[in-house]
Amino acid sequence: MRGLACLLMFQTHCYDAWLSPEARKTTFFMYSQLGGTLPAPLFLFLAGVSFALVTDKLAKKGLSPTQIASKTIRRGAEILALGWLFRLQEYLIAWGWAPWSDLFRVDILNTIGVSMILMGGVCWIVLATSGVANHRVRLGTAAAATALIISLLTPPLWTNWRPRWLPWPLQSYVNGIHNLGEPQAWLFPIFPWAAFAFSGLAVGFLLQSEWARRNESRVFLLAGAGGLTLFEGARWLDRQPWRLYATYDFWHTSPSFFLMRTGILLMILFASYAWCRWGAAQRGFSPLIQLGQTSLLVYWVHIEFVYGRVSILSKHSQSIAGATFGLVAIFLMMLALSLARTKLKRRGREAPQDLPQPVHVD
Repeated sequence: MRGLACLLMFQTHCYDAWLSPEARKTTFFMYSQLGGTLPAPLFLFLAGVSFALVTDKLAKKGLSPTQIASKTIRRGAEILALGWLFRLQEYLIAWGWAPWSDLFRVDILNTIGVSMILMGGVCWIVLATSGVANHRVRLGTAAAATALIISLLTPPLWTNWRPRWLPWPLQSYVNGIHNLGEPQAWLFPIFPWAAFAFSGLAVGFLLQSEWARRNESRVFLLAGAGGLTLFEGARWLDRQPWRLYATYDFWHTSPSFFLMRTGILLMILFASYAWCRWGAAQRGFSPLIQLGQTSLLVYWVHIEFVYGRVSILSKHSQSIAGATFGLVAIFLMMLALSLARTKLKRRGREAPQDLPQPVHVD
């Protein structure tokens, strides 16, 4: 799933950066950018799933709620620091024409880091108040409830309830206002994006339950069916004449759109499981699995070859065919980088085994 998110991210960025103004008016470009609405939810959702696996593992080891929170929140802080470092790198590379406000842009890495910190806080509250024993149901329920609350609070926090008393770099983490006076759809504020991480957290705890382990295929099938139900239910809600909010923005803040995208994520989850269980994903080399293992690295690097000074094609001047050729090149370059990184890590793990073993003298 993370490799699929990388592929969708590549095509979104490549066509956005390289297509000419005429090509951007086509239906092809519209569908390309529509596919671009999935990578961020996928990355956040999978961060939540991974967070659940780590939290469950630490709980099994007998760590206290405070120790679990310390380890998980620290990891979230590291990701947030990487997000800030990425923004600094982009600013320095674009020195001379990038505005200083770009240093405070709320990008996907920032949101993943903040979401992990928030997930650590919620897990700590639940574990500290009700204990570690039989924790999965309580943590999963709290995660699902938090995701729904974030989604429901998003529309007012983008309109009538904006925290205008906060400095704009902090307010931008709430509603993506940046320094432009209005929330920006191209940023990734906590509301609504962190809701996808908490959705993944809920699913992760479900997958760790004993019942789910005994009924693995059935659980993933139910996830896919539940995703389809969410998708159709969200469409039905959107068609209703009544409105909960005075300002309704389906494509950016609507809880219905959040439910629809969550449904799509659950269907992708089932499809990924089916492909790995009964399909060809594990038969030989899988490029998507490989990219998924180094998603942070390829995200970090590909940006410069698409949007940066070292773009492999001239920006905003390519035909669809030309941009597609560049997309294939980016995919192969990032796959080669991913393979090199994996090989380097494997050598690092194997190196100590090649050293002479110490001789113990009694």
